Amino acid sequence: MRESTKDESRIGRRIVRCPRHVRHVLIVVSLCGFGVCWAGAGAAPALAVVPSPPPGAPALQSAPSSLVGLDPELPSGVVSASSAPGSTWTPDKAIYGTASINDIAVTGADGTTIRVDEIYPTTASGLPAAGRFPVLLTMTPYGKGQGGSSSPGSAASPSAGAVTGGADNYLAQRGYIEVVEDVRGTGDSSGSWGLFDPIEQQDAIKVLDWAAKLPHSDGRVGTFGPSYLGIDQMLLAGAVGRHSPLKAIFPMVTANDIYRDTSFMGGLLDFEFSETYLGLTAEGNTTNPISDTASDPELLSDLAGIEADHVSGLASYHAATTANVLSGGDEAYDQSYWQDRNPQNVINRIVANQIPAYLVGGEFDIFQNGEPINYAELQNAWDGRSSTAPMLSSQRTTGRYQLVVGPWEHLNGSSVDVDPLELEWFDTWLKHERTGMARTPTPLHYYDLGSGQFDETSTYPFAKAVPTRLYFGAGGTLTGSAPRAGASGTLPVSVPPIPGVGGTLTGTTLPATASDTLVWSPSGAACGRPIDQWSMGGISVPAGTAGLLAPCASDDRLSQTGPWATSYTSAPFPHAKTVAGPITATVYASSTTSETELVAELEDVTPSGASYPLTEGALLGSLRAVNQSRSWTAGGMTLLPYHPYTKASARPVQTGKVTEYQIQIFPTLVTIGAGDRLRLTLSTTDTPHLTPLPAQLPELAGGVYTIERSASAPSSLTVELLQPGAP
Repeated sequence: MRESTKDESRIGRRIVRCPRHVRHVLIVVSLCGFGVCWAGAGAAPALAVVPSPPPGAPALQSAPSSLVGLDPELPSGVVSASSAPGSTWTPDKAIYGTASINDIAVTGADGTTIRVDEIYPTTASGLPAAGRFPVLLTMTPYGKGQGGSSSPGSAASPSAGAVTGGADNYLAQRGYIEVVEDVRGTGDSSGSWGLFDPIEQQDAIKVLDWAAKLPHSDGRVGTFGPSYLGIDQMLLAGAVGRHSPLKAIFPMVTANDIYRDTSFMGGLLDFEFSETYLGLTAEGNTTNPISDTASDPELLSDLAGIEADHVSGLASYHAATTANVLSGGDEAYDQSYWQDRNPQNVINRIVANQIPAYLVGGEFDIFQNGEPINYAELQNAWDGRSSTAPMLSSQRTTGRYQLVVGPWEHLNGSSVDVDPLELEWFDTWLKHERTGMARTPTPLHYYDLGSGQFDETSTYPFAKAVPTRLYFGAGGTLTGSAPRAGASGTLPVSVPPIPGVGGTLTGTTLPATASDTLVWSPSGAACGRPIDQWSMGGISVPAGTAGLLAPCASDDRLSQTGPWATSYTSAPFPHAKTVAGPITATVYASSTTSETELVAELEDVTPSGASYPLTEGALLGSLRAVNQSRSWTAGGMTLLPYHPYTKASARPVQTGKVTEYQIQIFPTLVTIGAGDRLRLTLSTTDTPHLTPLPAQLPELAGGVYTIERSASAPSSLTVELLQPGAP
């Protein structure tokens, strides 16, 4: 057992080791040095945003730091809506203290030693509390550390905790045993690590069965934790049997399809996240055992073997995976390697195993695409429908599967203060308390970026949303009128001034030709939402915590300049409308090269001209094939195109031939205010987020694309629109 050291702060909820956790989650600035890694019992104070957002800006830009900072508070209305009206459940008092037994050896699937910490309830005297308790398990690759102790009542108030998960005193002091596992090849566990290696689930089943049989366990087990820990929960819930001790899960910021959600976008490598993540995971998995040994001498005799396993495994895994992807091998496609690791493929088994799941996601999370799909698939499976179909607007739903999506990136989405919600969830399914959570009529809780409110609803795609097609027009317009054959003439355009760039273009007329030109570029303006989102909030989270308007993430006009970008903007909305759910850009284009790269960014343009980035999508031209049976359509329009992204589906772009590209743009929920405009920016680069593979670069170099917007090739944007308040 180890007490807090000088680089730790014990708070009511978790033990927070700030430098180590910050290092693991890839924050591109030192948050502790930035003054935001405090360990107080509450969130940061709500500050006024500086400078003030422009008139007409989405409400998110004025959101308080208590919602968008490092440790967001979950609004009480979301917690209330997670239960049926009239629920009278209230949290128990924190009557227990806690103590821990560290580095317990559990035999894994193939005899490998898996180490865990057990944190258990105690009396005021420090003795184990009498009675039997449910167990909560977390499985982490980031190092479980060493458990500590707490006194009864020290976790009386909820508070956000470590973004990499771990023990939660708020839950333990209310009658739960907690077990924190180092997955194989990480922390203090032996063996070799591989990204979501299927054998991790077999190890976890062994730990699960061991935990259910602890002396003070009542035999029921739940799981919780964010990111990797959340994905592991989904995979475990699909791997166990119907009569497993696992009875409920609470995964936060969790993928549905790891390949298309995060590792790649539209078939293009997400270099910013993927390669950096592998590098930092390697660093953590070699240093964590050494630091833990310093506080647990009993591990010293095993240290050499653990380090040898980790170094050998990491070297072979990282080298092989990197080489495979960069050479265009099978791992560069959505094939067996990724399919074996995808939560989507176990959704039906989770429901068949009768394991309820409460999901938490973020609109700017690295798993933004997959989180609402997870929800829809769980609800579909429960309702006996095809899990991969879009939900029906009249479909019955259950509170057994819920999702809250907030205005969060991956970093703060991992540390949302969900203590009371988690407690209610586990009290419902592990202690059988009558909370009303299973009967809520609104199991989907989705933040509207424009209104600044959570919409309480039930189906995804959103009920009452109307599929709407907006066509690319002359002079960079986006209009509801389809192109007419033989249209000609000129159209005036006005380009608003861009801060930091001299000059404006006004009163200019352009010919109403039926095409626009883009030039492929290996790099462009990096100042935009993607560089923040795929660094997991490295810009916006520190800014939001300090009450500052985040640069780049709040206005991306600089990224719209250059021959590699062109924008299409609607007329001002006469009345507020809500863009809701999945989005598709259908682009007809010809190219001078045998490969193409297209990136589509959706923006809300205020009357001042500020361009707020909402969401994006991308597509590598050779992977443009669409599986119609897996795509979501409505009213004859494609809402969510499903690209196989397999090697067999790849085919070169025919130079000079007009080709259709259906670009999946990740979902959003945003009310566009009256007077604001909707903009789609089409470009050929998104650095450093997306990086073509080495073999693709010669096929892209020198590419000139002609974007068609004629009657025979009507490029368009498809969105679903709601009247505000309709969900």
